[in-house]
Amino acid sequence: MATIITDECINCGVCEPECPNGAITEGEDFYEIDADLCTECVGFHGEEACQEVCPVDCCVPDEDNRESEEELLVKAGKIHADQEFPALDDLTAETSLFRNPNRKNANL
Repeated sequence: MATIITDECINCGVCEPECPNGAITEGEDFYEIDADLCTECVGFHGEEACQEVCPVDCCVPDEDNRESEEELLVKAGKIHADQEFPALDDLTAETSLFRNPNRKNANL
């Protein structure tokens, strides 16, 4: 599922430069994540980079937009066509939240 930013966002902007896909932009009232660009950092990090740096924990999973690890990895490959990603079976706790039981929102 994509990550969303809730209306508790304080507009600090620390999340925007952390997104490897450029999915985070400043919205009218608070920062927003483009679900078409959000890969939940699969292929890059073991948890969503925005969640890791958010000081108010307003970057949360979007329950209405669920995607599998495989779908997210394929999306990352399309967004970054010039970059090589590990095969699905080669993802680790450092490159996929699906394999990282210690991530911030593992229980959500």
